Amino acid sequence: MNVVDLNCDMGESFGAYKIGADEELLQYATSVNIACGFHAGDPATIRKTVGFALERGAGIGAHPGLQDLIGFGRRNIDISPQEAYDLVVYQIGALSAFVKAEGGNVQHVKAHGALYNMAAINSALSEAIAEAVYKVDPELILFGLANGELLKAGRRIGLRTASEVFADRTYQQDGTLTSRRLADAMIEDEEEAVRQVIRMIKEKKVLSRQGMDVGIEAETICIHGDGPNALHFAKKIRNELEQANVEVKAIGQMKKERGEATNV
Repeated sequence: MNVVDLNCDMGESFGAYKIGADEELLQYATSVNIACGFHAGDPATIRKTVGFALERGAGIGAHPGLQDLIGFGRRNIDISPQEAYDLVVYQIGALSAFVKAEGGNVQHVKAHGALYNMAAINSALSEAIAEAVYKVDPELILFGLANGELLKAGRRIGLRTASEVFADRTYQQDGTLTSRRLADAMIEDEEEAVRQVIRMIKEKKVLSRQGMDVGIEAETICIHGDGPNALHFAKKIRNELEQANVEVKAIGQMKKERGEATNV
């Protein structure tokens, strides 16, 4: 049987404004990526989101982004590898403190937005991010775009990694995600998104916008939590995966069952 993790970005608001929606999404997501204050989020939101995630038994991850509240961390900023290292260490530390205070453990780290996409193609940036994660806690799992530089850097330094695919994003022939600046970046049709996900899991392929298949490994699937139909989409994805005989569980549990030690 195929096994996959479903991850969702959460805590991307202020004053815990969206906590209700995030709590509902936790019915379907098995891992959560919690904003750490740079691209979104604040202390109250982090604390409450961590609490809900622990109650639901979801794997908790830090979601460090560029220091860009106005642009929601989705604008490329020319930062050095040292700056990337510093901002990742800082943000993991912020989330880890709240998780520890609530009696839990951090499972993984997933860079956000522009930082994630920049790292996918920039080896120096990826090395810095992987080093930051490793030095904070070598047992953390590093999420990265399937076939991207961040996964390679994580493996080289000795981290456990999770190859991530996207349910509602289109792909280019080189395996990168289509830029959000382009009209065809998002998959709006839910049935098409489901078909893409199941094919990535079972056939290890995705059809690029250039009309050619790209080899891909799907260990964790990102379902975005900020869309108008996010809850409905998350429920549909979860149900369709189970009907396709795909087991859904947190990445930390998957790694543990495979004999890869983790701190969760």
